[in-house]
Amino acid sequence: MPMSETPAEALPPTEPAVPSEPVAALPEAPADAPLPEPEPMPEPEPETATESAAKPDPRPASIPDLAPAACAALLAERFPALFSAGRALPLKLRIQADIQQRAPGLFNKKSLSIFLHRYTTGNAYLKALAQAPHRFDLDGAPAGEVNDEHRNAAVAELERRKAIFEDRRHVERELQREAAVAARRAQAAQQSARHAAHDAAEADGRRERAAVLRAFEATTLTTANFCALKGLVEADLPALLERARQERAQRAAEPAPGHAPQRPQGPRNAQEPRRDGGRPPRSGPREGRPGGGPQGTRPPHKSIPKPQR
Repeated sequence: MPMSETPAEALPPTEPAVPSEPVAALPEAPADAPLPEPEPMPEPEPETATESAAKPDPRPASIPDLAPAACAALLAERFPALFSAGRALPLKLRIQADIQQRAPGLFNKKSLSIFLHRYTTGNAYLKALAQAPHRFDLDGAPAGEVNDEHRNAAVAELERRKAIFEDRRHVERELQREAAVAARRAQAAQQSARHAAHDAAEADGRRERAAVLRAFEATTLTTANFCALKGLVEADLPALLERARQERAQRAAEPAPGHAPQRPQGPRNAQEPRRDGGRPPRSGPREGRPGGGPQGTRPPHKSIPKPQR
């Protein structure tokens, strides 16, 4: 059977090509012609206060710094089992991360680091670290043992601080002792100076009274004229002369400087100790000595004949 040919699908008729019109050439601008000004861009409208407040700030708010005392008070309030006042406990290692996790937004890293450095270098904490067997977490529960390295370091630091304290106290005591000695010496020097000044004044007064006495005894003036010449009060002259006479008698009774007072010669007092120890002289013969003579005597000398040659 002959195959029937199917008619091909009719293609849509194509539109006839439109001839392109020639583009007119733009006239060339002269070289000195001004450039056209650009059109101004439209300015964005300003946001209102309501719109700006509604938008969230992508930057996180910074945590203010805290003083060590304020940081300690806040930690004692939040974690009293570990940071209570009056005692110190060894802290768990990396306790700063636990604090930031349990109390977010309260402490910044700087404030917490400063407080923990002061807290862990105090004498109370070092003593607790040297004696306690365990470390403690924020709830006051044991959280690991204190290793020997940290315990020995705490003991060594305490001994170093004790030695510094003892040396400082020794130096302070020496300074106090030297200051006391210097004060006593200054006081003694002041007293000596006062005594010297008083003695000098007394010596000047004695010399002046002695001079007045010598002048009065040698003058031929009347008492009134003598007092007027010396600038003295006539009523005070008798007492002054009497005192000058007493002082002259005392100087005459005193030994001359550089000579010891002579001991009066006379019979020895019976109660005065003897130089030989108070032993009475022996009058009888002394025992144990040949001749039996009194003390100080010798037996008669016997001549021994010489042998003849």
